[in-house]
Amino acid sequence: MNAKRVAIRNHQAEAQLFFRRAVASFVIVTFFFLILFINLYRLQVTSFQEFQNRSNSNRITVLPVAPNRGLIMDRHGELLAVNTPVYSIEIIPEQLDNLESTLHDLVSLLDLPEETATQFISQPRYNRRFPQMTFADNLTEEQVARFSAHQHHFPGVSIEARLQRHYPHGDLFTHAIGYVGRINPEDVTRLREQEQYANYAATRTIGKLGIERYYENILHGEVGYQTVEVNNRGRVVRTLDFTPPTPGKDIYLELDGALQRKASELLAGHRGAIVLLDAQTGGVLAMASAPSYDPNWFVSGISSARYRSLLQNPNNPLINRATQGRYPPASTIKPHIGLLGLIDGATTPEKRIWDPGWFQIDGVERRFRDWRRYGHGWVDLDKAIVESCNTYFYDLALQLGIDRISEFMTELGFGERTGIDIHEENAALMPSRHWKRRRFGEPWYAGETVSVGIGQSYWTVTPMQLASSTQILASEGRRFVPRFLRATATPEGVVYNPPSEHIPMTIEDPSHWQTVKTAMQHVVTNIRGTAHRAYQGTTYTVASKTGTAQVAAISLDENDNRVSNEDRAEHLRDNATFIGFAPVESPEIVIAIAVENVGGGGSNAAPMARELMDYYFAHQRENNRPKSIIQPPEVSPQAEVQHVNE
Repeated sequence: MNAKRVAIRNHQAEAQLFFRRAVASFVIVTFFFLILFINLYRLQVTSFQEFQNRSNSNRITVLPVAPNRGLIMDRHGELLAVNTPVYSIEIIPEQLDNLESTLHDLVSLLDLPEETATQFISQPRYNRRFPQMTFADNLTEEQVARFSAHQHHFPGVSIEARLQRHYPHGDLFTHAIGYVGRINPEDVTRLREQEQYANYAATRTIGKLGIERYYENILHGEVGYQTVEVNNRGRVVRTLDFTPPTPGKDIYLELDGALQRKASELLAGHRGAIVLLDAQTGGVLAMASAPSYDPNWFVSGISSARYRSLLQNPNNPLINRATQGRYPPASTIKPHIGLLGLIDGATTPEKRIWDPGWFQIDGVERRFRDWRRYGHGWVDLDKAIVESCNTYFYDLALQLGIDRISEFMTELGFGERTGIDIHEENAALMPSRHWKRRRFGEPWYAGETVSVGIGQSYWTVTPMQLASSTQILASEGRRFVPRFLRATATPEGVVYNPPSEHIPMTIEDPSHWQTVKTAMQHVVTNIRGTAHRAYQGTTYTVASKTGTAQVAAISLDENDNRVSNEDRAEHLRDNATFIGFAPVESPEIVIAIAVENVGGGGSNAAPMARELMDYYFAHQRENNRPKSIIQPPEVSPQAEVQHVNE
């Protein structure tokens, strides 16, 4: 039996191997510990400030604070646009696990319209650190209490109290003041182009129309900032520093609240506009457009159904008829045509023509008819304006020619924007030979000049243009720019906004102004004047001119009788227009009125003007003189037409 041999162990070799392994392990461990210590040193010493700042940025952030919007008041300090406290549901979408489920639960809990969730999801989101977005505005106390009781079920959702724009008079001042609305992508683009986006970092709304839009830079103010500590869910734990925002400036308007109410009452049930200007400054004392709408609908976001109802309303309440409505001026421009005739020597105060009831251009078979079937007999300029004789102005217009008429009327402001301080203004149309060639590729015909002579054909005006041109007549050449802004409140006090005036219109013989003004006064005082009945018994002197604009061609029966206004469909009935100023000796107010589809200007627009003028002289005259400002209370389509009937 062979015995198994046992190898002899080499302890020295094993010891050396162990030693080498131990040294290698030690070196490796030491190397990694060295790397660890180097990194710790870098984190704790070398890069301490950098990482400290990063840590603070996760815990501390700077939030913008929206400024309070400036108030809007009338000339006496009556509040027209204010800021009222409201409660809203605010959501940070990034903190919600299931956005749609949360929105559905909120709609159910607060009894909100189903479309609220859809509108919120489609709402654009802007780049902010914690993009808090409004889900529902104007919560009732019951809704606030209901949500507060269930708030623990809605992480990332909170109740916030803030100030929201409110218009206490509803639709009374809409077309002048306008409204604010939610900032949309187009607003963001415009603000970025103007390098103003940072100033709207915490602002939800911006001026959309009217005064609110035109004076946005004055009303908005400057954004403030607060440095706050936030938790891991982005909610504010405490405020570390606060830079208050600068509130927007309060502004006073030339508008007189009482006169505006009266003008709106006169237009109730009609479509049209009334403009009342201060003849000595161009200030807009009243500007009513009917029908109107409540601007409060737009502040927190109008529903699609309500907005659609406004768009589809056949009465077009969204249009500011005072500055955007385009109406044939009709006979209201006869004083202007008469003045041009005097200036150019085409007529004189003594010159008379025979009016048989029609006018005919030499070599043309067609007759242009006067509103009085058998004519006015012998007519001079005064009688032509007083009785609104079409035939006289047919003849005068043909003598002047369209080129001269267009040039002079443009100087009076027709066919151009008046420059009033709102963006919603239409230039309307002062036709000319060149305009027609560009527009239709056709020559200008003499018959069209004849129609222009009585304010018809292609010629259209806005009531604001009519009022502005009448102010030029009243002041014998002074040309004020119509304006709303009366004054601005600053920390130093109220700063009055001086009138803006164009270069005065001068004429070689100043007596022509008085000739026309006297004829306009006779429109009221002469028993045959077209406004005589409306202005009987006034305690003040008035100069005026009425107009009746035909909006569709009137057919004649076999006996050459016109179809009566009452027998036509409403949308085919005549428009009533009126211009005037008072007192004649030293004009204080100028008025222009256009009312759609009601009939004659003398029987419809003139009585409205009388009531408004009576109200001014009986109640508001002393209130508006001298031009003082009361401090506010403290608060945290166009249709071609051919002749007119008076």
